[in-house]
Amino acid sequence: MFRLRLLCLLALSGVVLALGLSVSRAAEPADPWPGLVQDIFDNRPMNDGSGVIAIEMPYRAEDAAIVPVTLRSKLSPDDSRRLKAITLVIDQNPAPMAAKFEVGADARVSEISTRVRVNSYTNVHAVAELSDGKLYMVKTYVKASGGCSAPAGKNAEEARNRLGQMKYRQFSRGDQGPTSGVREAQVMIGHPNNSGLQMDQITHLYVPAFFIDELHLWQDDSPVLSMEGGISISEDPNIRFTYISNGAKTFRAEAKDTSGHVFQKEWKVDESGS
Repeated sequence: MFRLRLLCLLALSGVVLALGLSVSRAAEPADPWPGLVQDIFDNRPMNDGSGVIAIEMPYRAEDAAIVPVTLRSKLSPDDSRRLKAITLVIDQNPAPMAAKFEVGADARVSEISTRVRVNSYTNVHAVAELSDGKLYMVKTYVKASGGCSAPAGKNAEEARNRLGQMKYRQFSRGDQGPTSGVREAQVMIGHPNNSGLQMDQITHLYVPAFFIDELHLWQDDSPVLSMEGGISISEDPNIRFTYISNGAKTFRAEAKDTSGHVFQKEWKVDESGS
């Protein structure tokens, strides 16, 4: 009798466990990545990018509205392939394609850092396109929520006063020569980059989407880096990057937003913080 009772209990436990697993699996959100590969990359084959590109983000974000992300090329100097573009995809965001960066043919950009909004726990993919015409993918996982709907850090008047203001900084490196070599720079743009999902705290109406959707950078007239941006780029876009100087005397930036504003500025290469 005891043995029969024990067998019944074990069978019942198995049913409960199976039901629990079934409910748990049902609660898991569907993986959007296959659909994103189709929508963003026209179903092009994805190759393992672990030897090509690295993506660095915090596992748990301190502030979901300004999550730092760094994209770094892992190509060796003797690799005949060249980095052409990197697409950053935040899978569970309302508009998953956060940004596409295109690299100037001679600039040899090897690292790009920016800040993004993350709306929920999600995989984040970085897809590199190389000169061999192939796509290479890596991913990481980030725990964050509410980044796309978080209120702006600045009030509307302050944001208007800063609209389109651009700053350029250059950082010294040990391998940087007086006119050429590897350089590290940063371009900052004053812009609310409204996602369209934020609510005005006074009117309780949604603030229309309004963001930088294009950024182009040149050294003299030679392209360094271009960005096609979306709602996932944080308020006051901030792009830091490394590139190979061609000895240019000037650095130039042009940004466009979704309302048709065009912002332009030029600096002397050795100017910093202006």
